[in-house]
Amino acid sequence: MYRPMVISGLTVDPLTNSPIVILKEIDGERTLPIWIGLLEATAIASELEGIKFSRPMTHDLLKNIMGLINIKVNKVEVCDLRDNTYYALIYFDHKGKEISIDARPSDALALSLRTDAPIFVSEEVIQKSSQIDLQAEPEDKSEQGKKWQEILEKLNPEDFGKYKM
Repeated sequence: MYRPMVISGLTVDPLTNSPIVILKEIDGERTLPIWIGLLEATAIASELEGIKFSRPMTHDLLKNIMGLINIKVNKVEVCDLRDNTYYALIYFDHKGKEISIDARPSDALALSLRTDAPIFVSEEVIQKSSQIDLQAEPEDKSEQGKKWQEILEKLNPEDFGKYKM
């Protein structure tokens, strides 16, 4: 079963300074943090903030090409979590035929923002994600996991500041 989610915001992991995109359930309270790269965070943040560049970024270029050849993004799914790595699929429609392509979640999310495609996350991924911190072996990691769990459970969209690029 897939749950509809939206990009709630971007934040930075205070321990690693890595960007994190936060997905939030549309009809629920659960959140899903996904650690992403700086370039992907820039692509997501620029679209969230409505920043337009003089030259198209990679995801904008892809959207423009898709428009020229009549390909539509139907939806994006975060479909798996293995070895602390998230996996996604992008579902396209081309001449009435649905095609899915493997993608990094960050790229899938950046493209979904540009095409207004809905985002879905597998219930299994949400469950696996919530168990990652619980399975940490060292005591300090489980303390860290508890802190993250508390932070994520209390998040509201207005808690997110502007992502600094």
